[in-house]
Amino acid sequence: MKLVLGSASPRRRELLGQLGLVPDDLRPADIDETPLKGELPRDYVARMAREKAMALECAADEVILAADTTVTCGRRILGKPENEAEAAEFLWLLSGRRHHVLTAVAVRGPTGLRERLVDTIVKFRPLSNEDVNGYLASGEWQGKAGGYAIQGLAGAFIPWIQGSFTGVVGLPLAETATLLAASGIKGERA
Repeated sequence: MKLVLGSASPRRRELLGQLGLVPDDLRPADIDETPLKGELPRDYVARMAREKAMALECAADEVILAADTTVTCGRRILGKPENEAEAAEFLWLLSGRRHHVLTAVAVRGPTGLRERLVDTIVKFRPLSNEDVNGYLASGEWQGKAGGYAIQGLAGAFIPWIQGSFTGVVGLPLAETATLLAASGIKGERA
């Protein structure tokens, strides 16, 4: 079976490498990622992963891996900030609080669609003006759900997490390895 990653994310490719897997093809799904009115964060992220997996062509010898990650604070979905002002708003909202990072994984192959949703609780320490302005100046917030990257400079803002570190980065490895193995894809280290 050939592995097709339904994403252009370099982080997801790196994480697959930790399982000893290199995708045979990269096919980012082009779907509307707008949350539905009143849609809860868990439902939203699961729908995004599923829609990405289903939007891609899948040959008989291929397995599609798609995922979606979102940050939630209460019922609010914090997607990728559109600009620096929105990134600052997100960082101040998360400052000194716990929030959830939801990553949904969908694997589609000849045997059907398999899905998992991983919920990780992340705690930010209280941030200072210097913290927020320095992080914004780094540009690392760009293209990141919630406006931060735990594996980068923002790791210094996070005293603890409960759940999957790799899920916060963008692909929960234990759950992904299980889903892929059930579809006939096993890495060297899985």
